[in-house]
Amino acid sequence: MKMMYGMLMALTPAALWSIYVFGPQALVRILAGVVAAVAAEAVFQKLTRQKITVKDGSAAVTGLLLGMAVSISTPWYAVSVSAAFGIIAGKQLLGGFGKNLFNPAMFGRLFYLFVFPDSILPWRQPFDLATAATPLEVLRETGEAAGVPILEMFLGLIPGTIGEVSSLLLLIGFSFLVYRKFVRWRIPAAAFSVVLVLALVAGHNPLFYFFAGSLVVGACFMATDPMTSPKFPKGQLIFGAGVGLIIMLMRWYGWQTPGVYEFTEGTTFAVLTMNLFVPFLNRKFKPAPKR
Repeated sequence: MKMMYGMLMALTPAALWSIYVFGPQALVRILAGVVAAVAAEAVFQKLTRQKITVKDGSAAVTGLLLGMAVSISTPWYAVSVSAAFGIIAGKQLLGGFGKNLFNPAMFGRLFYLFVFPDSILPWRQPFDLATAATPLEVLRETGEAAGVPILEMFLGLIPGTIGEVSSLLLLIGFSFLVYRKFVRWRIPAAAFSVVLVLALVAGHNPLFYFFAGSLVVGACFMATDPMTSPKFPKGQLIFGAGVGLIIMLMRWYGWQTPGVYEFTEGTTFAVLTMNLFVPFLNRKFKPAPKR
C-alpha cells in the first residue's frame, strides 16, 4: 500500500504540470482514468463477492498512468473504457493484485490503441493547444533526431501525451521512488543504456531519444511495476534491456494501422512483450538456496 501511494505522490508533479500546460482537458482525462479504474475494481470485486481492495491505491495508480498516457484530443469516455478494461481484463480476471502477468495500465492502453486508434490525434502544443507533430513523428518523417530543442523536451514544452511532456518532473518523481526503495532501478537503467548505445550507433543525439516520447514514464513507472517485473537483479537487467530495444525498434520502424494511425512509439508494446518473459526470468535467475 505504501508503495502505491508513493507512486501517486511521485506522479503528481508531472500530472499537475500537464494540467497547467494543457488546461482542464488534461484534468478531465486524468480523472476519467482514475475514477473508472477505481470504480471498475470495486464493482467487479463486489459482484464476485471478493474483498474490496481499492484502498490499496493500485487501481488509482493504473487509472492515473492510463489517463496520463493519452492525448488531450482523446475523448474522456475512451479513457474510462480503457481503464476499466485494463483493471478487469488485465488484472482482476487474472487473479487480482500480485497475480496478473501484464501491467494493467499498459494492458488498458493496448486496448485503447486498437479500439480508439484515431482518437489520439491531433497532438496539441502546450499552452496554445495548436495542432503540432511530436518529435518522434518528425523523426519518422525526416529521419533526423533534431529540430526540437532538447531543453524544451526535457522541461515539457512539446506536444505529446498528457504525462510524457515533462521528463524533468518524471525523473524527480522517480528519484523519490528510488530513495524510498519502491522501484527496481535496474530496469530503467538497462533500458536507458540500450537506448544510449543504439542512438550513438545511429549517429543521433541520445538525449533526443531519452526525452522524446514516453521512454521516461514507461521505463521508470510502468516497467518497474513490482507485480509484473522480474524479482531478481539479472532478470531485471534483461527485462529493462528488452524494453529499451523494443522501444527503439518501434521508433525507427513503427507499426502502421492501415488508413488510421502509424505508431511511432513502442512503450506499450515493449512493456507488455517483456511482461511475457517475467515468469521465465524469475525461474532462470532465482538464487540457489543456501546450504
